[in-house]
Amino acid sequence: MATKRQKAYQDVLNRTPKHIDYDGKVSELFGKSVFHLEIMREYLPSDAFKSMIESIQNGTRLDRKMADQVASAMKDWALTKGATHYTHWFQPLTGSTAEKHDAFFKPVGPGKAIERFDGDLLVQQEPDASSFPNGGIRNTFEARGYTAWDPSSPAFVIGKTLCIPTIFISYTGESLDYKMPLLKALNAVDQAAVDVCQYFDKNVTKVNATLGWEQEYFLIDQALFNARPDLMMTGRALFGHAAAKGQQLEDHYFGSIPERVTAYMRDFETEAIQLGIPVTTRHNEVAPNQFECAPIFEECNLANDHNLMLMDLMEKIARKHDFRVLLHEKPFSGVNGSGKHNNWSLATNTGVNLLAPGKNPKSNLQFLTFFVNTIKAIHDHSDILRACIASAGNDHRLGANEAPPAIISAFIGTQLSTLLDDIELNVKAGKMTPEDKTELKLNIGKIPQIMLDNTDRNRTSPFAFTGNKFEFRAVGSSANCASAMIVLNTIMAKQLKVFKKSVDVRIDKGESKDEAILKELQKLIKESKKIRFEGNGYGDEWVKDAEKRGLKNLKDTPRALQVWADKHVVKLFDEMGILTPRELEARQEIEFENYIMKVQIEARIMGDVINSMIIPAVVNYQNVLLQNIQGLIDVLGAKAGKEAANTQIELIQRIAIHMNKMKAAADTMLMARKDANKLGHSEDKAFAYCDKVRVHFDEIRYHVDKLEMLVDDELWPLPKFREMLFTR
Repeated sequence: MATKRQKAYQDVLNRTPKHIDYDGKVSELFGKSVFHLEIMREYLPSDAFKSMIESIQNGTRLDRKMADQVASAMKDWALTKGATHYTHWFQPLTGSTAEKHDAFFKPVGPGKAIERFDGDLLVQQEPDASSFPNGGIRNTFEARGYTAWDPSSPAFVIGKTLCIPTIFISYTGESLDYKMPLLKALNAVDQAAVDVCQYFDKNVTKVNATLGWEQEYFLIDQALFNARPDLMMTGRALFGHAAAKGQQLEDHYFGSIPERVTAYMRDFETEAIQLGIPVTTRHNEVAPNQFECAPIFEECNLANDHNLMLMDLMEKIARKHDFRVLLHEKPFSGVNGSGKHNNWSLATNTGVNLLAPGKNPKSNLQFLTFFVNTIKAIHDHSDILRACIASAGNDHRLGANEAPPAIISAFIGTQLSTLLDDIELNVKAGKMTPEDKTELKLNIGKIPQIMLDNTDRNRTSPFAFTGNKFEFRAVGSSANCASAMIVLNTIMAKQLKVFKKSVDVRIDKGESKDEAILKELQKLIKESKKIRFEGNGYGDEWVKDAEKRGLKNLKDTPRALQVWADKHVVKLFDEMGILTPRELEARQEIEFENYIMKVQIEARIMGDVINSMIIPAVVNYQNVLLQNIQGLIDVLGAKAGKEAANTQIELIQRIAIHMNKMKAAADTMLMARKDANKLGHSEDKAFAYCDKVRVHFDEIRYHVDKLEMLVDDELWPLPKFREMLFTR
């Protein structure tokens, strides 16, 4: 009789690609399901349209009359798309999105009904907030929370539901989501960057942070996924011996995309394009069955919404193709994990990328100003950058010879590094001579040529400059980009404010504008030098070097999360108006709880699988071997039979050793888990799960993986890596 695993594998072999291609031009589909500006222009009266533009660009509040007109137009448009319901689409601190659907339908009399949607329903709603993470901000019995419309992110239709992007706050006004602090951080960096841009161009009145994310993921056949309780419950394979062939030949990277996978990609890309998500890139990643997609850069808030929409879309579409998407940072041991590279820059309303060099010394000085200030912000707040990417999943990936280490550093390339060193040395302490200014202008004018010769990238750096943007490579694949973007834009806003104040002081003392800027940049270059690293971030030498430099190495999530309680961090977010001390404390509490629950679930599943699947399979195989040995003894006699069964006897002994050690380690882990659960404070419990429970995982896995290689293949209950990673 075939086992569940064998049936699952047979299902995989019988799969054929499900082609659901769109035959027309994809460009014709772009934004078809989005209530964007052109649709607004068509559906809204001119005064309401102007009010919407003002609200989107400047955050101006719509009055009730205009809100009613927008709501009515939004409803009328949504009905043409087949929508029957609407929802406030928000981002609670679960890390995913949430929605409660309400019908447009409203009875108005006997046998009569209308489709109704007015300004009040558009602007604000009151979902039950009792079960969302709040970190102690509110009591469970206090269920009231509010969602409030974010006009800067357009509404869209998925299926038959109009989705309206919103923020999510408590009854007392505290943020309970990712979007609200992100919008505050974007506003802060806008104001601070505009003030600095005024040194160079008075026409700059707005600066947008831009984000281009790269989403890595694994695909696994649904039948194999369903046969793995660990994958179903945790998103990663807690057990599994490495396949003989993994990624060592590097033949999967950028290789030909399998037909079945291509069909899936085309399907979710078509849906994404209709939702206004400008996905343009797809390719095989390094590990078998690992892939990546990426869009064109967008304004940061919209890009973040689009990433969350796409992750949800990818999972829904995958099921249509009998796949499951794995967004865990390390679903398979022994092959590369998955990240979500956040490519970040700043763009002005005049069309200038502030992190791209210009055509003359003046524009290049502007580039250097924002470039150096970014490095200084990273230097001063590297601990916060580490904390914002901390998660149970990312702990498996960071520093695992495939992803940036847990030590935050910045890579800018040897040519730019040399240029910064020259500026540091050449700017004189006293008044600059005309010769000094000429020499600096000549060097600054060469920046575009320098960068043309500096196109190589450092894949081992967590924060790398890649020509016209910084790439935050350490973000986990399952993460909400907002977490990293809140921190990055906040620390950049703070640094630009400090820079502006210092330059103004110099100017007030009689220095020229350019001289004041250059001298302040010289100071920042010197102060932030230790964060710059051009070498191999994977090497042990870097760990030692970083320690000498005084850089922190926060190796695991609990230690990284402690950063949120540091006085300088609390003061920063409070002063910048991004998160109050209470909100920051709540988020730290939520992150500790999230870590505890994820490790707890892994520990419980590990014990369940061992007791109900691994041990029975191992015992069954031992019985088969024992029957074989007894048969040889019956036929050949005791002495000759035992001699003939030497291999079987040795195999039984090896199996028994690994099974006993596996069970002993699992029992020790269980006791450690029980002890951890007795602790009352979430921080103490998180450290207990990290240092007392999780430390047993590798030993347990070692023995299970050894047993996988010893037990009869037909009896082993779990799909193996060679089946999951190499079956299309």
